[in-house]
Amino acid sequence: MAETKIMLGNEAIARGAYEAGVKVSSAYPGTPSTEISEYIAKYKGEVYSEWAPNEKVATEVAIGASISGVRSLACMKHVGLNVASDPLYTASYCGVNGGMVMVVADDPGLYSSQNEQDTRMVARAAQVPVLEPSDSREAKDFVKFAYELSETYDTPVIVRVTTRLSHSQGLVELCDRQVPEDKAYEKNPAKYVMVPGNAKFRHPVVEARNKKLAEDGCSFPVNRVEMGDTRIGVVTSGIAYQYVKEVLPKASICKLGIVNPLPRKLLEDFASKVDTLYVVEELEPVIEEQMRSWGIPLIGKEIFTVQGEYSANLLRKAILKQDLGLKDPAQIPVRPPILCPGCPHRSVYHVLKKLKIHGAGDIGCYTLGSAPPLGVVETTVCMGASISTLHGMEKARGKEYVKDWVAVIGDSTFLHTGVNSLMNMVYNQASGTVMILDNSTTGMTGHQDHAATGKTLMGDPTYAIDIPGLCRAIGVPNVVVVNAFDIEELERVIKEETAKDEISVIITKSPCVLLSKEKKPYYAVDEDKCKKCGMCMKPGCPAMTRREDGIIKIDDTMCTGCGLCESLCKFGAIEKAGER
Repeated sequence: MAETKIMLGNEAIARGAYEAGVKVSSAYPGTPSTEISEYIAKYKGEVYSEWAPNEKVATEVAIGASISGVRSLACMKHVGLNVASDPLYTASYCGVNGGMVMVVADDPGLYSSQNEQDTRMVARAAQVPVLEPSDSREAKDFVKFAYELSETYDTPVIVRVTTRLSHSQGLVELCDRQVPEDKAYEKNPAKYVMVPGNAKFRHPVVEARNKKLAEDGCSFPVNRVEMGDTRIGVVTSGIAYQYVKEVLPKASICKLGIVNPLPRKLLEDFASKVDTLYVVEELEPVIEEQMRSWGIPLIGKEIFTVQGEYSANLLRKAILKQDLGLKDPAQIPVRPPILCPGCPHRSVYHVLKKLKIHGAGDIGCYTLGSAPPLGVVETTVCMGASISTLHGMEKARGKEYVKDWVAVIGDSTFLHTGVNSLMNMVYNQASGTVMILDNSTTGMTGHQDHAATGKTLMGDPTYAIDIPGLCRAIGVPNVVVVNAFDIEELERVIKEETAKDEISVIITKSPCVLLSKEKKPYYAVDEDKCKKCGMCMKPGCPAMTRREDGIIKIDDTMCTGCGLCESLCKFGAIEKAGER
């Protein structure tokens, strides 16, 4: 009997790639996709895996491996697909040699993202097929099927998952790894060199491929029809299928495993057999709009939302019109996300706020500097945008205007797309101050390594990019490195650099407090010395609270010993109390 194991959706995806014989995997960490690559790294010796500086590079690595004749994988979250879309659109024209799969994790409900875009929309524009599993078992199986599809139809394939699937668990059957023989590479510029003269002949190939996929998809094993009570029929896919089965266990269901291109004949046949047809899909009406264009009567987004994550209760209310009798949620205090105790970003923002400097922000832990009591970050768009935004402000309003602003960006994000923006500032004779908050990790997604940490995804030591040296090499005239917790020096440097009429880069170099396993001191307040002034409370450390009598108290179980509060107290009331 085959071995079975309870697996996280992301672990099942990694297992599917392993069993399918993947030899090269490249990714950039992004919740909810991050764990896929971390699990793949466990197969070191059989699968080469890496963190790329961004998703575009990861996709191009997978393309190169595919062209050479082996099966490859690229993983990212939905907004990462935007970064990867340039190579993706053209890879659709080129096709593959060895199978190539991209796993893209969407985030309905915005649990950790800046938008709710739907990967199926991007895939339709890029004209690549999309598979969508509904549980961990299917996640593994669909990845394996995706490689068969890729090689049979000469196309990259996207496996679309969502946060709920990536981070839920299910029973998965483990199979042996089957590594297909490497495909021979044959020189073929007409297929792989997408100059206009070649690309115009590849476009009809893509159109013919999509037509065949739509026809053949009617018999693909990833699609299935579950006929039941024909008074209600539901077309659905992915995690939404689980909610449909819970709410309408007796209904007829057409569960789609391939959601682009759609198997038209299968859907038309199913629709003809039911009285009332619903299309249940999270986010955009991708399936619904195509079926409507074929003249199929159905009920869709007029009763369902295009926003957020679906649930069984949402379907009960929309389809069954059930009054669920749910009471209003308890009125509890809002708990916004905050920086960890001891986070080096907190001291940076404290100084910036003191100096009344605005922050053009970026994507990472430091985005939390937008929230009270810090409130420094005032813009956040996408990876690398902080530097470009600052540049745009200066070109619009002048050098004096941006002396009250800085761009704040993390080390991993700087290497992702911030470098390009900084080069643009140098090239276009900008001024302005960029602060690289270097905490020596990719913190927001769970402490992944990157090109400046000196360690690869597979744990091998490697050259660590010298970020100060890189900034100097591209022409930045002023590069200063400062300890994030030396607030007096930090204040001096920020004042000095923002006053200049040329580009400055300030690198606050202090590792994330969660990286160190060494013993750390913790602090306590001497109640006799405390003047109740609250100066130590201004940075908003969650380890610190004020008692009813005004005395400050430090929770020693939360204190990480950064010493920021001690440096802010002018009365010596905060002292080291021990270490752990």
